[in-house]
Amino acid sequence: MAFYSSGVEYGIHSLMCMVDAKGNEREMSVREMAALQGVPYDYLGKIFTRLSRAGLVISTEGKGGGFKLARPAELITVLDVAHAIDGEKNMFECREVRQRLAVFDETPPAWVCDGPCGVRSVMDSAQQRMEAELSRHTILDLARKMFRKAPDTFQIEVQEWIADRRSTN
Repeated sequence: MAFYSSGVEYGIHSLMCMVDAKGNEREMSVREMAALQGVPYDYLGKIFTRLSRAGLVISTEGKGGGFKLARPAELITVLDVAHAIDGEKNMFECREVRQRLAVFDETPPAWVCDGPCGVRSVMDSAQQRMEAELSRHTILDLARKMFRKAPDTFQIEVQEWIADRRSTN
């Protein structure tokens, strides 16, 4: 089972679509992003509601409307997107198993509860490291990584696809 929902992946990829190879931002509609990526439009719409509530994107007026980034792509981290879509999640919930051993007959001795649970400490440390790693990577970092791998024509193909779609709607 995945820790983060598929919505987090869709959200990250969608925000990457809103940045070009030079880091310039572009306005896009949810319908355009859904069609470009082959993801469900209705689900992506719900994701953008969450991204908007979190202050990561803002809706735009005008013909067709859409969204643009609320702040520069280099200031939006993967952790920001994950929290916006899935909320803050703890990967571990301590059940204090150490206090329920049968040999304690429902009355654990004081030494058992002295200090933090070792298992919880390890899991809390893992969570902190994971969140630190996610906060190190921005939408701009990921977009640039993608564009470095892509042929030079990819940027043009995406721009032409968007322009063609807009001219027919």
